[in-house]
Amino acid sequence: MRVFLSGKTATEGREDIIMAQLWGGRFTKATDELVYDFNASIGFDQRFFQEDLMGSRAHVKMLAKQGILTEQERDEILAGLDGIEADVKEGKLEITKEYEDIHSFVEANLIDRIGDAGKKLHTGRSRNDQVALDMRLYTRSQVQHTEELLHHLLETILHIMEENTETIMPGFTHLQKAQPITLAHHMGAYFEMFRRDELRLKDIYKRMNYCPLGSGALAGTTYPLDREYTAELLDFFGPTENSMDGVSDRDYLLEYLSALSVIMMHLSRFSEEVIIWNSNEYRFIEIDDAYSTGSSIMPQKKNPDIAELVRGKTGRVYGALMSLLTTMKGIPLAYNKDMQEDKELSFDAMDTANGCIQLFDGMLSTMTFLKDNMEASAKNGFTNATDAADYLVNHGVPFRDAHGIIGRVVLYCIEKDMAIDDMSLEELQAISPVFEADIYDAISMDTCVNKRLTIGAPGKEVMEKAIASYKAYLSK
Repeated sequence: MRVFLSGKTATEGREDIIMAQLWGGRFTKATDELVYDFNASIGFDQRFFQEDLMGSRAHVKMLAKQGILTEQERDEILAGLDGIEADVKEGKLEITKEYEDIHSFVEANLIDRIGDAGKKLHTGRSRNDQVALDMRLYTRSQVQHTEELLHHLLETILHIMEENTETIMPGFTHLQKAQPITLAHHMGAYFEMFRRDELRLKDIYKRMNYCPLGSGALAGTTYPLDREYTAELLDFFGPTENSMDGVSDRDYLLEYLSALSVIMMHLSRFSEEVIIWNSNEYRFIEIDDAYSTGSSIMPQKKNPDIAELVRGKTGRVYGALMSLLTTMKGIPLAYNKDMQEDKELSFDAMDTANGCIQLFDGMLSTMTFLKDNMEASAKNGFTNATDAADYLVNHGVPFRDAHGIIGRVVLYCIEKDMAIDDMSLEELQAISPVFEADIYDAISMDTCVNKRLTIGAPGKEVMEKAIASYKAYLSK
């Protein structure tokens, strides 16, 4: 239902109708229909219907506490809001485009239900601080939701680490096999990334958790509001301390979109590796059927679609961040209608990132690691070449000379299509007489990995300490 000040219905002609919008008293003619639709936000801001009710309940309780409303008026309004909420949940009341925004929907229906008391709901507040509150409440809940999803992903990664401290695989630089590591070590790098992401979200929460309600349009209000009480009711640390900034601040949303963009970047990097590992050339992993698709024409195909989509959707989240940065860059204080553009792409980015985290977590937790293929790839990729050079250095050969000797060893192996480990001692000594029988133990995959015991290295002893540290972090 759309309410009109004139008492006429829409069928009696728009040209002489003044709609009873929250701002309608100043106007003598109806808004052009195209203008109305262009200006309206109900299509997307209905998403924070619950947050609008939360804010209204807190506001009304504060108004009654301050004697601005009577207790009876407070109770009537609260009961009316409860009825609206119940009817929307049960499908008895539909949020439709007849209303300009979610605030108009709530207020119009409240007045329709309880009469004059409903008209006092908006006392001492503006749509500016109302929408600032709703967006902050909604974003706060999303920040918490993303943090929970990341925490579960970290648990999945840690579980893989615990089971794979001895699973040898090649480490890469420039997508070239470089040095042997373990799967636990590789996963630990992603644990570090996503832990930083989680800590960023915690930091954003601490900085954003202040209540803008009571800022008014931009200059506060003459009513004796108790902003501290309102903030307390809504579980904020306190009220925002400048009313102009209170209604015009979207830094918290930019920070969240930035954090989501970094999360998506990390997921995209991980997805790229999953795609490579899943290829026939690598065969490091087997993706569970539940997280794969096939080809409509090639029956042998098993495609890593989830990883590819996560990689593809990263740009979508980046786009939301760039859009809001661009929107905000030229806006003078305080509120401007441009800021309505903070919602649609942000909502999409939140849904996209949270969905990607959850799906990637599911794919990772059901993935099978083909350990023999990983170790064979490390062995056949000359990943122990650096250790062979270190062997020579430990036997008195200057590093630069040792580097050249091992370069010739690798060239010989390439010509013979063999690994360094497969060379006979005579073949090695033909290149350098320094080699002795202990070279084979020195360049075994286990030795190459487990003698690396500095903090952050892949050695089993170090990885077990890292895993214990990660467990302690997750248990906090």
